[in-house]
Amino acid sequence: MPINTIASLPQGEGRKIFLRLDLNVPLEGGHIKEDYKIRAARYSIQELLKRDFRLILATHLGEPMVNGQLIPGALETLSVKPIVTYLSELLSETVEFVPGQDFKKIRQQIDKSPSRLFMLENLRFWPGELTNDPHFAKDLASLADFYVNDAFAVSHRQQASVAAIKDFLPSFAGYLLEQEVVNLSQALSPHQPLIVVVGGAKINTKVNFLRHLGEKAAKILLGGALANNFLAARGYNVGQSLVDKESIALSGEIIKELGDKLILPLDVIVKNQGRPVVRSVNQVADDDNILDIGPATMQAFSREIKSAKTLVWNGPMGKFEEDHYQHGTLFVAREIAWRSRGPAFGIVGGGETVEALEMTKMTNYVDWVSTGGGAMLAFLGGEPMPGLEKIIY
Repeated sequence: MPINTIASLPQGEGRKIFLRLDLNVPLEGGHIKEDYKIRAARYSIQELLKRDFRLILATHLGEPMVNGQLIPGALETLSVKPIVTYLSELLSETVEFVPGQDFKKIRQQIDKSPSRLFMLENLRFWPGELTNDPHFAKDLASLADFYVNDAFAVSHRQQASVAAIKDFLPSFAGYLLEQEVVNLSQALSPHQPLIVVVGGAKINTKVNFLRHLGEKAAKILLGGALANNFLAARGYNVGQSLVDKESIALSGEIIKELGDKLILPLDVIVKNQGRPVVRSVNQVADDDNILDIGPATMQAFSREIKSAKTLVWNGPMGKFEEDHYQHGTLFVAREIAWRSRGPAFGIVGGGETVEALEMTKMTNYVDWVSTGGGAMLAFLGGEPMPGLEKIIY
């Protein structure tokens, strides 16, 4: 698929680019806890600076609004100021903070400043961002000569800084967004067999993902709370386990559609009276709480993973935050890592999934670690991607 990349841009000659990034990083007490997304943004920033552009950086941070109103304290706790400081140190160049919401004053500050790098305040402080307001998008576009989207993680959102803004500026893909599209597309035209591993909790966010990749996959391995819905749909007792009761019927439909491609757990690790116990799936008691896949399931999943030529993983196999229930998730992470970078092309995505992979110290073994959780599911699920329109043809 042709992508309008930053390589297609002319020489900058001091012209301005509105660069939409995803720097939505975790903060604690005004300090950045994890900087992966900031580091991932460096290449596009540095490349565009080399080509003599001035850059207006923009990101969202957290969820500062509820029902169109700023929550108390959001202006302080969700300001991008800590990111401005951190990014300045990372790039060894001053990033000038541009406060406020008055676009006339914002333009004046940028036009009068000798700086090459600017950052707007949290985009979600403006109500027009979340509503994809074309007037707000036009104001954002008025700050620059070109638009570059390097925020794949929000490119499935119909929001002003990723969707409507492209109606007002020539639009291009940043390096990270380009790499996301190129690498994730390997799962849409996979070397076979394609093995998909899916966990986590919310089935509604993964229905299209399961169905769309299910058409191409040799096997889909299900774990985590997601698998509880499918076990319940097959008539197994899941005790006190997390289940979306409204989705059990939907799980049954997917079972009928995908048939033998779906591999459910054979055994599970439950919490019973405060301690972990291994149970066969047909022996789960009413007071059991399923929190991990069991050893027989790990071995069954391992056999499938070792057969793969393409691997996709999204969602942990259990409550991996607790030591007693992290074995299945970490086992799957290691198996996928070992199989990647050689025998198979491995793709991993989703916040908790990447966190678990990092716990194994094997992140570098995986061919592509996506910066997008929901965006990755949407892209591989064949859903609309407003942030890619007019950039990918």
